[in-house]
Amino acid sequence: MKLLMLNARLIWTRMAESRWSLLGPLALLGLSATGCTALVSPIQTIPAVRVPPELLAIPVANDRIIDYPRLRQTEPDDYILDKDDVLGIHIENLFAGEDPNSPQIPPVTMPLPGSDLSPGIGLPYPVRDDGTISMPFVGPIAVKGLTLAQAEEVVGRVYVEKNFLQEGQRPIVTLMRKRTTKVFVIRQDNNFGGANDGLAGFQMARQAISERTDLSSRGFVLQLPAYRNDLLNALTETGGLPGVNAKSDVKILRSDKVDPRRRDEVLREFYMQHGTSNVGGALPELPDDENVVKIPLRLKPGQFPKFNEQDIILKEGDVVLVESRETEVYYTSGLLRPGEFLLPRDKDTDVLNAIAIAGGGIGAFQQGGSGGFAGGLGGGIGTVPPSQLIIMRPLPGNRQIAIEVDLTRAINDPRERLLIQAGDTLILRHKPREEMLNFSMGAFFTFGIRQLLR
Repeated sequence: MKLLMLNARLIWTRMAESRWSLLGPLALLGLSATGCTALVSPIQTIPAVRVPPELLAIPVANDRIIDYPRLRQTEPDDYILDKDDVLGIHIENLFAGEDPNSPQIPPVTMPLPGSDLSPGIGLPYPVRDDGTISMPFVGPIAVKGLTLAQAEEVVGRVYVEKNFLQEGQRPIVTLMRKRTTKVFVIRQDNNFGGANDGLAGFQMARQAISERTDLSSRGFVLQLPAYRNDLLNALTETGGLPGVNAKSDVKILRSDKVDPRRRDEVLREFYMQHGTSNVGGALPELPDDENVVKIPLRLKPGQFPKFNEQDIILKEGDVVLVESRETEVYYTSGLLRPGEFLLPRDKDTDVLNAIAIAGGGIGAFQQGGSGGFAGGLGGGIGTVPPSQLIIMRPLPGNRQIAIEVDLTRAINDPRERLLIQAGDTLILRHKPREEMLNFSMGAFFTFGIRQLLR
């Protein structure tokens, strides 16, 4: 240190005697124009250890995945008939003609590929909206709510009572086609070529966000068979469970509760209360419609699901919406590489992780420009890296808070490693003493050695 002070004094003396006497004012001007913002652009901040708990990010690393069987409805032991089912029914000798003793071969219908049905025997008879089947000679027979065995018994009894069958004779009743439920699935969690899960999927999703590539939705129209018209089957049929680039909950928009006029009233009241001029994230999130059911896929420790089985059963015309996490991003500026970066969904991201994701690094002395950091005045010789990280965190009501993190202390003190949340802006800067030291070192190596050699 004494040698450095002696060299600095010698340099200053020689500079004062040379034509470089104007170097001091020019250097100070350069100091303010080359990124040394802590001296000329101070920011009022609050230390990381003094941030109120209610303003801290909520941890997600301990979230547990919901038991996926809860997303599937319970199938009964015996299939229960309802409208739109199609029964295959064969009654021997009912259409025998003149020779009732002539053998009859009942028609057989093979199920579609992938179906779990057995071959259908007999002619098709659909269950109508009133729950009945229209049978020849006897009229409608109610079968809604019955099993196949019960329907077979009821049909046989009716034909015996009408003297078309003798006591003890039974028809053959089979299930030829199950009723289906038409649902719509809209997925914004594009899988980026199949890498929907894991680190590769997250990196591709992050790259797509930073490059602003097209994240348009994919839509599906499904005909789900009875007792498979649930959320788990709808997701499985459309690519599987949501990946890391999707939100941690799935929305079900009920078709039987849609009331546009009521929705317009809710939005009108919302805008009257909050206004419409505070744009840019200042407005609270719009309230969900009354027809929306949210099904969480991840739960906090100690949290239990609040939905029941009826909530995950899909009805005719329902819409399943898997939303993208495109808005769950943070921003970087200052001496970090400017950009927009997607937050990991299933793990916590502290300030050191966020800098690493943005391409920066934490260390002692670094070469100019290395690790995403600017070298300071003087450039390529070893410089002191920046250690002041300011987190600009938005608050409700178009407000914000500036949080200062000392990266030097953050390496050893977990209290300094605050978690990053969506909407944060990270500004990396040198502290004033770091700027002065970098300038001194740059001036010494740039001008001092030259003067010494002269």
